[in-house]
Amino acid sequence: MANGSGRTVLVTGATGYIGGRLVPRLLDAGHRVKVLVRSPDKIAGVPWFNDVEVVRSSLDDAAAVEDALRGVDVLYYLVHSMAAGSGFEAKEKSMAELVATAAAAAHVRRIVYLGGLHPRGTGLSTHMRSREAVGEVFLSCPVDAIVFQAGVVIGSGSASFEMIRHLSETLPVMPAPSWVRNRIEAIAVRDVLHYLVGAASLEAQLNRTFDIGSRDVLSYAGMMKEYAAEAGLPRRLVLALPIPAPRLAGLWVALVTPIPLSMSVPLVQSLQHDAVSAEHDIDNYIGQPDGGLTGYRTAVALALGKERDGQVETTWANAGADADPLPSDPEWAGHKVYVDERSFHGDVDPANVWTVIEGIGGRNGWYSLPLAWSVRGWLDKLSGGAGLLRGRRHPHHLVAGEVVDWWRVERIERGKLLRLRAEMRAPGRAWLELSVEPDGNGSRYRQRAIFFPKGLSGRLYWLAVLPFHGLIFPAMSRNITAAARKISSAEQSGDSGPGAREARATP
Repeated sequence: MANGSGRTVLVTGATGYIGGRLVPRLLDAGHRVKVLVRSPDKIAGVPWFNDVEVVRSSLDDAAAVEDALRGVDVLYYLVHSMAAGSGFEAKEKSMAELVATAAAAAHVRRIVYLGGLHPRGTGLSTHMRSREAVGEVFLSCPVDAIVFQAGVVIGSGSASFEMIRHLSETLPVMPAPSWVRNRIEAIAVRDVLHYLVGAASLEAQLNRTFDIGSRDVLSYAGMMKEYAAEAGLPRRLVLALPIPAPRLAGLWVALVTPIPLSMSVPLVQSLQHDAVSAEHDIDNYIGQPDGGLTGYRTAVALALGKERDGQVETTWANAGADADPLPSDPEWAGHKVYVDERSFHGDVDPANVWTVIEGIGGRNGWYSLPLAWSVRGWLDKLSGGAGLLRGRRHPHHLVAGEVVDWWRVERIERGKLLRLRAEMRAPGRAWLELSVEPDGNGSRYRQRAIFFPKGLSGRLYWLAVLPFHGLIFPAMSRNITAAARKISSAEQSGDSGPGAREARATP
């Protein structure tokens, strides 16, 4: 059984959905935590940043990985790319082999890996096959490995939960492929974390897989119906049709949900077979959480509550790809650069303007021509981009690396500047900067759109969107200041509750 002795652990994938939640729980359990990340800036705003040792490296640098693993007792390998292509599986396996070799050289006691729950002896999708292969790499290396195999993970901000939520809320009658009848054993994210934390303190020498789940088995259609019931929606009708094409279903999921096509197809492919635990041996080593495992309906209720209360710790969208930041001086960065700058003076407190800036996007929108933003979002979705449906993790608070619709927070100077990097499909690289500063008795709001075009198509793209910028950006400047004025008025009238913080202009 597990005990409470502290270990030194290294977490890879700390910028991801599971890793970002695991780190603070390992700290709470008394472990010394190191995290290996390519871009420390992506976790600079998390509450636990100053409590861990941050190692800046990538997992394909063998020497750096071995050095990071020296003195480490337990390695958590929580990395799995949603990329595709002919070399995807080979690259995933090669990286796992490199890490396994480095762990052996550094005398790590245990590797803990989170893989996928799948049936034995059945042809698997590319991504499920790759996760199985990575698990086998660790099980066959000299270091003892625990490979957890989990099915659909239900929690606020998880890709699986967002997929179920948007499908259920958008479609009262849902034609669906026949795989919606498949039996699925979901697991609450809190229970996944319980097992992961418990694995660090196990004394027994173990080198094996463990199936983990809620013991609550439903069909995928049943999961959507149960979600609708918990969310207070009318009963959903799911029509299972003999349509086997997972890519077509993945495209439909990408259009209806925030999940991009690059992720929706692997998710749909993973549902092509039953995913039910074949054994419950984990009970002999790590006891169930206090109160027992979380049933599916309870997991949905907890996730909805976290989203409603703005307490989402991590989201699937925040684990995005790294990209080069905006040069400090775009005009002298060696690129052709287009800049659209606006400013607006208002007789309002800069702090209230900042409240509006930091709350932009998601349900608050973009303060100008919502139809135009929606059309651009759908065009981006149709081209395989992020679209506007990703929303944001918290309604009022942002940190570097977080997603805001099709943007990602690249830099934030709280109270002063917010820089967003575009992740939409476009022939070039784009940023949007929003800032505020005191100006006399009021404030000066500044807005800067920056675009580095790629080739002729990028230049033509900028010319094509320029007329829309002429409509959207001046309205944004005025409406953001007007929204800040509403907050000021609400404060003066004594209303400092959520309504005041969410005050916004009518586009």
